[in-house]
Amino acid sequence: MKITFLGGTETVTGSKYLLSFEDNKTVLIDCGLFQGYKELRLRNWNPLPFDPKNLSAVVLTHAHIDHSGYLPLLVKNGFNGPIYSSKGTKELCEILLPDSAHIQEEDAKQANKYGYSKHKPALPLYTISDAEKALKLFKPIAYGTKTTLFDNTYFQLIRSGHIIGSSFVKLNHQDKSILFSGDIGRMKDPVMNTPTFIQQTDYLVLESTYGDRNHEKEHPKILLKNIINQTLSRGGSIIIPAFAVGRTQSILHYLAELRSENEIPNIPIFLDSPMAINATKVLCRNRGDHHLNETQCRELCEAATYINTFQESMALDMQKSPKIIISASGMATGGRVLFHLKAYAVDARNTILFAGFQAGGTRGAAMLKGATEIKIHGQRIPLRAHVEVVGNTSAHADSEEILTWLKHFDAPPKKTFITHGEPKASLALQNKIETVLGWNCMVPHYEQTELLV
Repeated sequence: MKITFLGGTETVTGSKYLLSFEDNKTVLIDCGLFQGYKELRLRNWNPLPFDPKNLSAVVLTHAHIDHSGYLPLLVKNGFNGPIYSSKGTKELCEILLPDSAHIQEEDAKQANKYGYSKHKPALPLYTISDAEKALKLFKPIAYGTKTTLFDNTYFQLIRSGHIIGSSFVKLNHQDKSILFSGDIGRMKDPVMNTPTFIQQTDYLVLESTYGDRNHEKEHPKILLKNIINQTLSRGGSIIIPAFAVGRTQSILHYLAELRSENEIPNIPIFLDSPMAINATKVLCRNRGDHHLNETQCRELCEAATYINTFQESMALDMQKSPKIIISASGMATGGRVLFHLKAYAVDARNTILFAGFQAGGTRGAAMLKGATEIKIHGQRIPLRAHVEVVGNTSAHADSEEILTWLKHFDAPPKKTFITHGEPKASLALQNKIETVLGWNCMVPHYEQTELLV
């Protein structure tokens, strides 16, 4: 068994891990899009170092685009095998993949309209039709079910507590096992259940998004309350670029509680993301993945006014009275939030509030680093609004939480591969695991191959 790292190496995006076996059989664990820096995004257009037609199967850890968003292109290039995932991941991919394709098509349309692309014409990476073809290949698998891929090779999905449907993938081949963490959830998340503790694996592929830091100890509700009230005291609005799956639902939960406790005024809250609206409904259908009761689910769903059409979305920017707008995408790389940023970023009374990790090269990362202007749809927009972040709303385990999870192993893996992190975070986590646990770790490079003996 060999593993080739085709993404998620020294970056938090593009997760793809190719497992190769005898008889030319191959399995891909995760199939994510690269995001952020242009150098990374260009990898999405490069041919993969294997023929998708010959790929045996894809197994997904979860639905986030950096883990699933390349699937339509994989299918476009000839893959026609099974895509295994949990039921919740399939439900979310039914929302996320067509939306990702729509963004690809709209970005190409905008580039052609305003002429800011070098390509004439600009083309989408894939289309909604490609996404729909990919969705037909999904085969949902129950947690804990041993699913045979081929002789002497099977896998299981294990709850990871990150988002609805998120899973650890444990694959066994003959007498060897390898565990893919995907993204590990928080130990005491207000919404999601605690990640399942694992006792044994021969090899471990471990995420390191927050490998070099710990989340703030102050409850995110308090931070949200303070930022919202400070903004309202200036007569401003709060724009929250939020990941449609996971983060949006957590924010809605906090806002519902703050409003019911009279900690914030009863100002209008708008959820301007059809994708996030549908994902919120998925949350309420998958009660086994989280610990919200029926009343909390209902209050979460009723916390905001849902904005469905583009016309309704544009109307929000014409009304300058104080409000909260939650809209995708979470790193401000695309979607409706860009139009809200164009309208609200120029006013110093307003606040742009990020609620999670911002990958290098994204607008979100640039804004948090102090950018004075942002480029949207070929235009340079002055950034005068306050820019804030509530980092401890993250659905990723931090450094200490990852270590807590690792300490439940009965014995160290033969080797732990540190992935899905910026270089500084991955190296910091490697050092911490080697120092505290004495494990054998390495940070693999893009397209590196390792023999698992």
